[in-house]
Amino acid sequence: MILPVRRIAITLGDPAGIGPEVIDKALASGQLPEGFKFAIIGDRKAGTPGQPDKRSAAAALAALERSVTELKLGRAEAVVTGPVCKDRLQALGFPFPGQTEYYASAFGVQNYGMLLTGKHLTVGLVTIHEALAAVPQLLTTDRIERIGKLTAAFLKRRGIARPRIAVAGLNPHAGENGAFGDEESRIISPAIAHLNAADVADFSGPAVPDAIFRDAARGECDAVICMYHDQGLIPIKLLDFDNAVNVTLGLPKPRTSPDHGTAYGIAGKNLADPSSMIAAIRLACELA
Repeated sequence: MILPVRRIAITLGDPAGIGPEVIDKALASGQLPEGFKFAIIGDRKAGTPGQPDKRSAAAALAALERSVTELKLGRAEAVVTGPVCKDRLQALGFPFPGQTEYYASAFGVQNYGMLLTGKHLTVGLVTIHEALAAVPQLLTTDRIERIGKLTAAFLKRRGIARPRIAVAGLNPHAGENGAFGDEESRIISPAIAHLNAADVADFSGPAVPDAIFRDAARGECDAVICMYHDQGLIPIKLLDFDNAVNVTLGLPKPRTSPDHGTAYGIAGKNLADPSSMIAAIRLACELA
């Protein structure tokens, strides 16, 4: 039986960055699965490597918009997004803090989240691009439950029948029984109880944040739910910088991205490592 070829859209990102280079290297790597057609979206000529400007940012935005059209019309089964500069997009009127929020809005999805996964760690984020000072006010039991369920669904989609998911505390020592904050007892513990009652995975915690990632890297759990952006991204970028993939949870079709930025300083110098882009494309194929 001959299976149909599935089409994966790949946006160049900002053409003044390393997106075009890592995409070319990924496609030439021989490490991508067969049975897929890769459609590159974006205008390479709209940017000079290492010299971002309004034109290159506009090209990055146009590529995002076209990718949404391709997905909605069924002309792509998944999208892999190249790195963009958020500041330059926002200077054009882009109202979103990142590509995650853009895709969620484009598909009218309210229940979405950001997850990063690599060789050693998988982390789901309860809050994403928010000021650290705002995080305690943004944390709710419902929000933690939503990300917990989305993360469990992602792990099951990857073949883990009964995921083991640790939920990190917010405060040092997970609050030390209220000595350093009460978010663990007031918000996080009730969310864990609700998640376990829902019976979608085995949830544990609140875990001490400065120790749980060591346990996760040793394979003692399949993912960690983190309360804020850097709580999850610092350990995964330490251990999995070259192979981590950013995944938007909750979309009708998969969206992945390499876990690095535009790297304008090395753009056009043939120095960029394509490993994260290769991993992002491979994961998009798997999920598609």
